[in-house]
Amino acid sequence: MVSPVSGPKYLSVREHLRRRVAALPEHTLLPPEPQLCAEYGVSRITLRRAVDGLVADGHLVREQGRGTYVSRPAIRHEYRESFVHRIAGWSSVMTEQGAQVGTKVLTQRIVPAPAAVAVELSLDGAADVVELERLRTVDGLPNHVAHSFLPASLYPKAAEQDFSEGSLYEYLRREYGADLAHARIVVDVGTAAPDEADLLRVVAGSPLLVVRTTVRDTGGHPLVHSFSRLRPDVSQVEFEVSVGGR
Repeated sequence: MVSPVSGPKYLSVREHLRRRVAALPEHTLLPPEPQLCAEYGVSRITLRRAVDGLVADGHLVREQGRGTYVSRPAIRHEYRESFVHRIAGWSSVMTEQGAQVGTKVLTQRIVPAPAAVAVELSLDGAADVVELERLRTVDGLPNHVAHSFLPASLYPKAAEQDFSEGSLYEYLRREYGADLAHARIVVDVGTAAPDEADLLRVVAGSPLLVVRTTVRDTGGHPLVHSFSRLRPDVSQVEFEVSVGGR
């Protein structure tokens, strides 16, 4: 029996299998495909899609001629944006921790503000934003895809700046004297679209952590809205809270 999970059936099988293998010792041999198909009441194609996702995530490993074994995912890298004493973006924080971070700019342009972004940035329907989409890596492996939006009227040069390295927040402070004072963060769950799956090296439909951030100045005016879509098998989100300035 497979617990109901919204979406394609292979996702339900994969989630059930993920919990199952998490309770098994490493190197445990999984039952053969026909037995698992019978247990879950699915076809071999459905089962293989579920297993492929767990192999991609590091929970299972296939050995030619031997079978599929329980493995353990690589150590997670924390997705950290620090908002306690200063607003520092992922790149700055991870670099300070000694991680080898990389950035590939996928999209960088001025476009009409999408409706949801216009709401977050308190823009009218005719306003333009600088759209910045980046693939971020840690130690050479894909970690997340970051989408950032800035009012084009405030930060026009951001459409031309080289963001293949360095921090967007630090650039805004340096170039524009941006007053990045407050941030609201929302975390939810999504699934990888086919193009995202290729970038992040996961199976399409795999669950992703989605971290949405809106940064405001001391007067409460929104300056930047971003959302990052992370591989949950190699990422964890950490929040720090400071009370009363301590």
